Amino acid sequence: MEHNNDMPFPAAPESGTDFISEFIKEDLANGRFSYVHTRFPPEPNGWLHIGHCKAFYIDFSMAERFGGKCNLRFDDTNPEKEDISYVEAIKRDVKWMGYDWEDREYYASDYYEYLYDLAVRIIKKGHAYVDDLSEDEISEYRGTAAADKNNITYTPPGLNSPWRDRTVEENLDLFARMRAGEFPDGAKTLRAKINMEDPNLLMRDPVMYRIRREHHYRTGNKWCIYPMYDFQHPLSDAKEGITHSLCSLEYEIHRPLYEWFIREAEVFPSRQIEFARLNLTHTVMSKRWLLRLVQEKYVSGWDDPRMPTIAGLRRRGYTPEAIRSFVSQIGIAKTDSMVDIAFLEYCLRENLNKTSARVMAVLKPLKLIIENWPAGKAEELEAVNNPEDPHAGTRKLLFSGELWIEREDFEEVPPPKYFRLYPGNSVRLRYGYIVTCTGFDKDADGNISAVRCTYDPATKGGNAPDNRKVKSTIHWVSTAHAFPIEVRVYDYLFSAEKPMDTAPGETFLDKLNLNSLEIIPEAYAEASLADTAAGDRFQFERLGYFVRDPYAGSGGRVVFNKTVGLRDAWAKIAKK
Repeated sequence: MEHNNDMPFPAAPESGTDFISEFIKEDLANGRFSYVHTRFPPEPNGWLHIGHCKAFYIDFSMAERFGGKCNLRFDDTNPEKEDISYVEAIKRDVKWMGYDWEDREYYASDYYEYLYDLAVRIIKKGHAYVDDLSEDEISEYRGTAAADKNNITYTPPGLNSPWRDRTVEENLDLFARMRAGEFPDGAKTLRAKINMEDPNLLMRDPVMYRIRREHHYRTGNKWCIYPMYDFQHPLSDAKEGITHSLCSLEYEIHRPLYEWFIREAEVFPSRQIEFARLNLTHTVMSKRWLLRLVQEKYVSGWDDPRMPTIAGLRRRGYTPEAIRSFVSQIGIAKTDSMVDIAFLEYCLRENLNKTSARVMAVLKPLKLIIENWPAGKAEELEAVNNPEDPHAGTRKLLFSGELWIEREDFEEVPPPKYFRLYPGNSVRLRYGYIVTCTGFDKDADGNISAVRCTYDPATKGGNAPDNRKVKSTIHWVSTAHAFPIEVRVYDYLFSAEKPMDTAPGETFLDKLNLNSLEIIPEAYAEASLADTAAGDRFQFERLGYFVRDPYAGSGGRVVFNKTVGLRDAWAKIAKK
């Protein structure tokens, strides 16, 4: 391989300089590489989340920009936590996001023999040794950071292992016997011999191999020793001819070790470049914490619509286009920052507004009786499918003398600036007529059970004789033609903007929003929603954007999940 609208709300975050492109251009210009080859290397120990979207957006887009290729490689060297189901979920999510790795699907577990041989090479050079210290002892010998009398942090020198000076021959023999299974788990490790006084603790003789008798989902029980990530990762990159190993900023401190292993193994000189990871308000971005939410049943699974996983976002109604737009607009920076989740929602609304068909649905139904409507009559009205798309056409709605309206669209005693239905007031029914409230009924408990009104036949479809004006238009569904649905309304899973910022004695679980899910078991929609499939997205007029869920609700009802709301001026007034 060769190498020698008006004002958008909220505003987009400031984008960082695209320094990665500049580095790549420099490498191509000075002859370090003659092509560009990147990789997306997830560990199959959980499902991908939106933070990974930024990572593989960078990996795939940089390769595309420079006419190169991008691999999908599973860094699967930790058998205790990995599973084939995670592999399939990752592949499904990356494809859904619109990326294709063609025939470039690789697994670090396929490189075990190659990695073993490179470890032997490093031992023969005298730069690795078999150690008998336990995991806790290794940590103790390595040392920890301390503060001097001026409160300046420094790292005192570590201590050499008593087995650091074993001969090459002895180390080769012990390493072969480790592979053969002669020693119990944890009895020995293979460590790189670097510098126990290095200020970077990662360079203090890091572990390359440990003994683990764990069944691997691909290699079974063939191996009882497994390579550590810091050893495996750069050498897997090298084997694939990866020119630019793009990773998040927490791996910056690992870069000297990445380069050390490449140099000592005498392999292809892949280059590591770090970028700031995605941090999003009201969200946790760690598979470890997300796994805990799943295992402890705080959510229904990895694809719970409140989860920041790609599967959860998909089930919530997000589109790949909206997520890619979000990731591209936040830019590639070198310093960590926090992005407001409202910007992600803004990108989503921008996409859904253009692509979602409009329908009418009533979530909290209240019956509206039109007293002067001819008995038994049903009339067809024409409705626009999407005002943003002139090619979307129209549809027919059935209108009758009994309708469902939203309970909040009627007030017995209206508050100030309330323009919807109340005794004596008039509103327009969307695509239909102007109606005037004449009264209401109450049940035995004093709750309003129906609203009564009359309609003006001359006001059909927006007509307004004598310049008659009303200040509000409300949506509706004919009771005789309604399609019963279940609706699930989601809020942020965490009430705090930064769930990981906890006080002593707290955990991120203390920041969970206990009201993040509202289930509405008896809602109604226009009949057209009966002929839909899982994943179909709509704008429920005046209510927000919704998507059909793949799973049925109570009583077998079709479920629609609320994706994101519309900006509601009345909600702000009501709150005040």
